[in-house]
Amino acid sequence: MPFKAYRYRFYPTPEQVQNLAQTFGCVRYVYNRSLRYRQDAWYERQENVSYLQSSALLTGWKKEPERLWLNEVSSVPLQQSLRHLQTGYSNFFKGRAKYPHFKKKDSPQSAEYTTSAFKWDGETLKIAKQAEPLDIRWSRRFTGKPTTVTVSKDAAGRYFVSLLVEEEIALLPVVNVTVGVDVGIKDVAVLSTGERTGNPRHTAKYAAKLAKAQKRLAKKQKGSNNRRKAKLKVARVHAKIADARRDFTHQLTTTLIRENQVICVENLAVKNMVKNPALAKAISDSNWGELVRQLEYKAGWYGRTVVSIDRWFPSSKRCACCGHTVAKLDLSVRQWTCPECDTELDRDVNAALNIKAAGLAVLACGETVNPVLAKAGIGSSR
Repeated sequence: MPFKAYRYRFYPTPEQVQNLAQTFGCVRYVYNRSLRYRQDAWYERQENVSYLQSSALLTGWKKEPERLWLNEVSSVPLQQSLRHLQTGYSNFFKGRAKYPHFKKKDSPQSAEYTTSAFKWDGETLKIAKQAEPLDIRWSRRFTGKPTTVTVSKDAAGRYFVSLLVEEEIALLPVVNVTVGVDVGIKDVAVLSTGERTGNPRHTAKYAAKLAKAQKRLAKKQKGSNNRRKAKLKVARVHAKIADARRDFTHQLTTTLIRENQVICVENLAVKNMVKNPALAKAISDSNWGELVRQLEYKAGWYGRTVVSIDRWFPSSKRCACCGHTVAKLDLSVRQWTCPECDTELDRDVNAALNIKAAGLAVLACGETVNPVLAKAGIGSSR
């Protein structure tokens, strides 16, 4: 059965706030100290430290007279932090992530509990070292049983709990519809059907409010209580932007998954594209990477297919009617005429049609569409 995560906001009591603050601090300390130990072991002795060695070190740290406060919180989140560090190293050596970095006190905090450290009775959730269950706002219900629970606090001071649940997910009815999706800035997504999603531009919507909050923060004395309050206000504006952007992306991807059996997208290198200072903010606000990620995991849940085509495929420069590819097409050109067949083309819709055709070719041939295949006519809509 697939795993599905459910995230809810909760409101802790003063006692729970204190316990969570201790837990977050201990988790952060264990993670940072273990990371420092592993770094020193390599640079000083060229020694690799495994998870089992880190776990043994944790047992010793908890016995140190000046570190007895590590025993005041549940031991499970501390062990999980070591597992997360090990995963971070594995992802780094496999080229999937950057080198693990130290956790900061002012950054979002989290603690993970496994089944031995929480109780779920079908209605309430109680975690280890706490007398009362969490006051959770159940926005939706689930049918499975949680396997892990992650409690977190974001930079805006809000508390969330995420439950990883193994449950049956009903497949959506099969529909004989295939769509190509061209992502952009003016419209987050343009479909091969000609439909445009628009772009709410959440960052621009809150730009004035954010600038005002940041200006006030800059004037506060470092280390003062007023600076802490001003920093919290800035974080709350950022949280509003992130929540609105996430909600729009979820609604868009859910609609695409429900209405289409096969969804064709480009395999874009978003991390490289945001290096352009003129477009970085607009690209980040459009949330392209998260959009594709959501499409992929939702497709796996509901029996849909997402096809990624090569990022170098000339989807915009290639005529969807005759297959002619122009040598150059500036980004500012939104409408152009094919010199081969004299067809008036909309840049984004034409790209979506080409992405759909190339995606169907990938689906049929099992190959990655690239410029060489495009010149050979593979992926043509004719």
